[in-house]
Amino acid sequence: MNLIPQFTRSVLLIFSILLLRSDSAIRATGPEGKPNILFIAADDLRPQLGCYGYTQMITPHLDALARRGLVFERAYCQAATCRASRLSLLTGMRPDSTRIHTNGGPHFRSRMPDLVTLPQMFRNSGYRSLSLGKIFHGAFKVRSKWNDPTSWSESEWWPGPRYYYSPEGIASARRTFARTNPPNVDDWVNQFVLGQAWEAPDIEDNVLYDGQVADKAIETLRRIHEEPFFLAVGFLKPHLPFVAPKKYWDLYPADQVSAADNQYAPIGSPPYAMTSWGHPRSYTDIPKKGPIPEQLVHKLTRGYAACASYVDAQVGRVLAELDQLGLRDNTIVVFWGDHGFHLGENGVWGKTTNFELATRVPLIISGPDINAAGQSTKALVELVDLYPTLCELAGLNRPGHLEGRSLAPLLDTPNQAWNQVALSQFPRGDVMGRSMRTDRWRFTRWAKANRTVGLELYDHETDPAENHNLATSDAHVELVKQLTDQLETVWPKRR
Repeated sequence: MNLIPQFTRSVLLIFSILLLRSDSAIRATGPEGKPNILFIAADDLRPQLGCYGYTQMITPHLDALARRGLVFERAYCQAATCRASRLSLLTGMRPDSTRIHTNGGPHFRSRMPDLVTLPQMFRNSGYRSLSLGKIFHGAFKVRSKWNDPTSWSESEWWPGPRYYYSPEGIASARRTFARTNPPNVDDWVNQFVLGQAWEAPDIEDNVLYDGQVADKAIETLRRIHEEPFFLAVGFLKPHLPFVAPKKYWDLYPADQVSAADNQYAPIGSPPYAMTSWGHPRSYTDIPKKGPIPEQLVHKLTRGYAACASYVDAQVGRVLAELDQLGLRDNTIVVFWGDHGFHLGENGVWGKTTNFELATRVPLIISGPDINAAGQSTKALVELVDLYPTLCELAGLNRPGHLEGRSLAPLLDTPNQAWNQVALSQFPRGDVMGRSMRTDRWRFTRWAKANRTVGLELYDHETDPAENHNLATSDAHVELVKQLTDQLETVWPKRR
């Protein structure tokens, strides 16, 4: 018998088994000891929460999360619109570098095909990376072109787009749908159709989009909890239309709701500072021009609060499941809003401005070994900081393209000296508004081909609502010059 071929086959078999076992062990234990990431987003949510000092708001679950984490009191998005803000956060790059400043433009992969996004970094590091609801700009299957399959271990998941459930809401959606579709088609339920701007249907939470997202998150946690995960959960509210189950509207009795008292453009503001409320005016009950009727202003203000409480309840359901599965002690929870929202303040409804109300966002980070749990910080931070922060907290190598700064040191020492500024921007056609928030001032320069066409300066010590533009005041000429020079110095160069 020739033993050499038999011996060779045996060695090869043993070697192959060892390789397979080694590869399996690497896949199973690559992120061993690393924390899970629960990455929760809310759409159009400004920091109107109990934990941010809004005592009239009923947000017990986010307030509880704040008691277990660090509240960032002065966190800012890089662009006050959904796509540009989310893309900046998820790529770790500022809008000038992604070259996406609005909700339009090409897919970022056409320009940066090899860029590793935040969820992709975790996927590449052995985590199961999953997306439920609105994370990238797409929120529905019918509008998913902005999403990024490369970032995720499985296909993104969204509920359907239906918004309306009352007879009045359904009728408004059908009228809108009929204007742009053949008369024999009545598929408004499965389309992205805008009807009226609010609704308070007497339904269960999971009849609506965000309740379905919470259901799916709970189901997913039960399915994947035995392996390391990066689970992104994107809630759609309080984005217009302000639709929430009636029980959340009932939390805010009509006679206890007050609309903003500064529903006018800031005195002395340049025209570039304002918007025409493009998205809000697409709803059937909001006038195409001119002011919103006082009764509707009150209704929308109440509806926004109801939607915030509705989202809070869904976050609470997901966090309760995290606790039920015994995962809280090994999971970093990040709750963030993609940008703020004007409810008539500064003469604006919606976002797409460089005002404080559009750029400031809620941000809470909770997790194991956070020494500052239950505290808050006034440090000026940005959403672009989240990518490097999570890399550091999870022990992953930070990619070289990131433009933010890790917030990890603040989780131990929240009152330490930090950034001097936070930067945001938003364009008006070929005019770019670049905005800088300092400890005291908000300064915005509007420029066309680097030629200044408008300036804004607001003093947050004396005018936190930004009602008076001081940029043209003789008393502030030298300050405007100093801030202009500072903005030019700190603004990052485009990659």
